[in-house]
Amino acid sequence: MLDEEITACCKKLKLSSNLAEIAQTTEGKYHQEYLYKILSCELENRDKSRISKLLNTAGFYSLKTFDKFRFDEVTLPADLTPEKLKSLDFIREKKNIIMYGRTGTGKTMLSTALGVAACQKGIPVKFYRTAALINQLAEAKNAGTLGILTKKLNKASVIILDEWGYVPYDRTGAQLLFDYLSEIHEQKSVILNTNLEFSRWVNVLYDEQMTAALVGRLMHHCHLILFPGENNRLRESSINELYSSMSSVDKTKVCSDKI
Repeated sequence: MLDEEITACCKKLKLSSNLAEIAQTTEGKYHQEYLYKILSCELENRDKSRISKLLNTAGFYSLKTFDKFRFDEVTLPADLTPEKLKSLDFIREKKNIIMYGRTGTGKTMLSTALGVAACQKGIPVKFYRTAALINQLAEAKNAGTLGILTKKLNKASVIILDEWGYVPYDRTGAQLLFDYLSEIHEQKSVILNTNLEFSRWVNVLYDEQMTAALVGRLMHHCHLILFPGENNRLRESSINELYSSMSSVDKTKVCSDKI
């Protein structure tokens, strides 16, 4: 048996070590067909490994797909359909996406589904809570490792910023985030989730001119998706059902008291 020899060759050629096992179960009428099947299996394994690595290093809270997302509950711009959004053309076009709406309306879910779909197509993504990234930038600046962090960010083709403006930010970190987003303008796609209207972004960046500049750059090539609905997490929770039943009881009691 040549299993060990084949495995050693695979290692030297930087091929999958399980190629020796695949070689035993693969059949072909001709040598070329056999070789083609072996190489095709190797490419398929590499694609699976790359996708798995992209998903593991993206930073998603959890993996989401489009299956359970309610597109009828959001307002898409006139030039964007759900199918076009799912095609990820905006990444190729280096367009940004800003998702605006109240907390719990599905912004994180949709942005995660887009990020997961990108990873599955071999497109590297980085997903951050905005506060976490700002803190990392500030800490890297203080530690003298900002270049290392920037290099890590630059490996991604899509940067997803969740919870933009939910908590007060470090001023130095906010300035660094502004600098980075300005640097990647028209080079990468940014997906930004927020419950703040543009006029209140100054509360994030602490400077009116900087805020106006960032809004202008992000909106230059951008799809604005509005989430006008109610809090889905509250609506779907058993706590909400309990609250509704309690409210009904209270209303009944009030009516009986009046009688």
